Amino acid sequence: MAPLLAVVLLAALPARAHEGPHPSAPAAAKMRAAATRLVASLPEPQRGKAMRAFGDADRTDWHYTPRSRGGVSLKELDATGREAVHALLREALSAAGYRRVTNILELELVLREVETFGLLRDPEKYHLTLYGVPDAKARWGWRFEGHHLSLHFTLAGDRLVADTPSFFGANPATVASGPRKGLRTLGVEEDEARALLALLTEAQSREAIFDERPYGDIVTANADKVDPLKPVGIAAASLDARQRAQLWRIVEAYASAFEPGLAQARLARAKDGGLESIRFGWAGSTGQGPHYYRIQGPRFLIEYDASPGGGNHVHTVWRDFTGDFGRDLLREHYALSHAGTGRR
Repeated sequence: MAPLLAVVLLAALPARAHEGPHPSAPAAAKMRAAATRLVASLPEPQRGKAMRAFGDADRTDWHYTPRSRGGVSLKELDATGREAVHALLREALSAAGYRRVTNILELELVLREVETFGLLRDPEKYHLTLYGVPDAKARWGWRFEGHHLSLHFTLAGDRLVADTPSFFGANPATVASGPRKGLRTLGVEEDEARALLALLTEAQSREAIFDERPYGDIVTANADKVDPLKPVGIAAASLDARQRAQLWRIVEAYASAFEPGLAQARLARAKDGGLESIRFGWAGSTGQGPHYYRIQGPRFLIEYDASPGGGNHVHTVWRDFTGDFGRDLLREHYALSHAGTGRR
C-alpha cells in the first residue's frame, strides 16, 4: 500500500481501532481451537460437506425457515461430532445464549407433538458450515442454522470476530402444556420491551406506537444486506434517564446471548453515533395479541415480531448495516494491520 494512502486510511478510521486488542479477540482464538477440533472429529464425507470456501455465495444465503441447507447436520454426526459442534457454540455464546439455542432445538419436539405434520419437525436438522479453514491469521467463518435459528461468525484470524446477522425464533413463544409447559425461550426480549412501554407517558406512547398492526414477520426477512428502515417510534433523546436506561436494557438483552467479549463489541457498535439517536417503535397490540417492535440506531437494527399464532410465535433479529458478515469490520481491521507493510 502506498505510504500516503496508508496515512489517509489510518486517519479515517476510528481512534478506538488503535486501542489494543479487539474485545472479541479471546473468543476468536477459542473459536479457532474449537473449530479445529471439530474438523478433526469429522470423517469423510461429513468433513467435505461441512467445509466451503470463504467466498462461497452460500455464506450470505441464510434463512430461518425449515428448508434444505448446505453444511453437515447434527443428524449426520456421531456423538463425538455433535459434541464438537456444541463445544464450538459454547465458545461463541454466553451460558444464557447457549440455553436459548438448545431450547429452540427442543421446541421442534413440542411442534412435533402439536402440529398435524409434526413428524417433519426435527431437532437434529440443524446444520454447521465452515467457510474457509480455521486459521490464526486468515479470514474464515462459520454458521449454525436451522428452523428459527441462524448464527453467523466471521473471523479475522485470532484478532476479531463479527457475529451478525443473528436470528433467534420461538414457536410457541410460551409452551402451554406438556413437559416443557411454561417455557419462554425469548421471554426476556418481550418483557424488557413491555417494561419500557409501561414507563412511557401517554404522549410518549402515542409517539412510540406507530401502527395498530404488526407486519406479519420481521421487515428485513433474510436479506443478505439491509439499509436503515424508515425512522419510526420515539427517539432516546425524548426519554428521561430511567426510560433511556430501560431502552438500553432491551439492547443488552439481545447482546447478552453472546460470549462477553462479543457482547461488549456489539454494544460498543450500537452506541456508536450516540445513544440519543436510537429509536424504539412498537406496532400492534399492547396486550397479548400480535405485536412487533424495532430498535434502530445509526449502525444497527433489532427487530422483534410476534404476529403469527395470535402473538405466540416470535422472530427476532439483530442486523448491522455495514458489519453483517464482517463486511466493514474486516476492511477496517486489515487496513490497520497492513498499513505501511506493503502487503495487501
